[in-house]
Amino acid sequence: MDKDSRIVIIGAGVFGLSTAHQLASEGYRNVVVLDRHIPPVSDGSSSDISRVIRFDYADDDYLRISHAAYLKWQQPKYQGIFFPAPFMLTGSSSPHGQAWIKKTTEALTRSQLPWTKVDDAAEAKRVYPVLSGELAAPPFAGYHHRNAGWADANKAILLLRDDCLELGVSFICGRRGTVVELDTDPDHKNTITAARTLIGSPIAGDHFILAAGAWASSLVPMYNSTLSTAQVVGYMRLTPDEVRRYRDLPIYANFSTGWFNFPPHEETAMLKMAVHGWGYTRVPGEGESLAVTSNVSAPPLIPPRERRNFVPSDGEDRLRDGLREILPELADRPFDRLALCWYTDTPTGDFVMDYHPDFANLFVGGAGSGHGFKFLPVLGEYMSLAIKRGLVQHLAEKWRFRKDYADRKDVFLGDGSRGGPARRELNARERARL
Repeated sequence: MDKDSRIVIIGAGVFGLSTAHQLASEGYRNVVVLDRHIPPVSDGSSSDISRVIRFDYADDDYLRISHAAYLKWQQPKYQGIFFPAPFMLTGSSSPHGQAWIKKTTEALTRSQLPWTKVDDAAEAKRVYPVLSGELAAPPFAGYHHRNAGWADANKAILLLRDDCLELGVSFICGRRGTVVELDTDPDHKNTITAARTLIGSPIAGDHFILAAGAWASSLVPMYNSTLSTAQVVGYMRLTPDEVRRYRDLPIYANFSTGWFNFPPHEETAMLKMAVHGWGYTRVPGEGESLAVTSNVSAPPLIPPRERRNFVPSDGEDRLRDGLREILPELADRPFDRLALCWYTDTPTGDFVMDYHPDFANLFVGGAGSGHGFKFLPVLGEYMSLAIKRGLVQHLAEKWRFRKDYADRKDVFLGDGSRGGPARRELNARERARL
């Protein structure tokens, strides 16, 4: 891949933009990014008022890389974008839960990173008096530390987008940037020649990078290596007094239920909460997935101006249950809005950074599995290394595109951090609300 190659990146989320920025920084002169909307894309998983920034991983690789990213989030360029906040992980101490906490805290200890055990709900409330609820059901297990925070995701993406523009990256958005198929060379079917969009001429390129998140499985076969799932998110408007009252609220995650929250977002006066669980799937309707008929789940193609104000009723119940757990005084208040956030899950929770097995010049980057955004400051470096086949061997193996899941049922078991009810398909009424 020489510096004058035309590189077409499909997707303007955290994977696509960080890759575009890195390649342009390295001197690649012809990088173009395509997406359905000018970033931040309204219904993309990289767009919102907040994303958790932490380095708590049972896996040493993710811990090391996310800690490096965490340090970079504190640089002056992210002032007003990154906000420090304490992090508490808790849950009922089932054998699975105990094992997860043990693996995570052992990894933190190996890396000489601080954490403090929390033995019961009373101790958690002594540390964070703002927590007024009964907290996770006994038997309680957990830990906390103060080396974490959250990022205003929309502002981070805007900064990254503008940095790309300053480096000469081009953008094609809207219907002209909405990719629906990939054209191949008639004589060499494993070579992609252009991205075909909803309107306009096909966009030709030499190298293609697919970073379209939950929409990627509509463009090429993914061989059961990814699954698009929708997760529930809720926003509750606070009064100015409440913003001050809850300012010291920790990021509190209950891995038994999947529920987690953020401190108040002072600029919007919103209290945001969400579920990191097994989620919902949506089989594409007839004619939606033009290139891949076997796609088992995908969000709607055309983005709304903002995420639809809707989640399934059982998802809303889970949000309220989480509020009752930590702040019961807010549990019955109306939400300002609700939304679904589309994850791109993999069976193990690992990212994908590898060439597609069917196409010599198509690189697949993404599969954030609900935890990719925090890596934004360092993600482009790893994507660039992977594109050049320069990753260290164990990361190349961890992030390879896998076809061996193709004929296996229900392989999406995650990395051990998911909780709550089993994944289910959205019903017809719920689909209509999207």
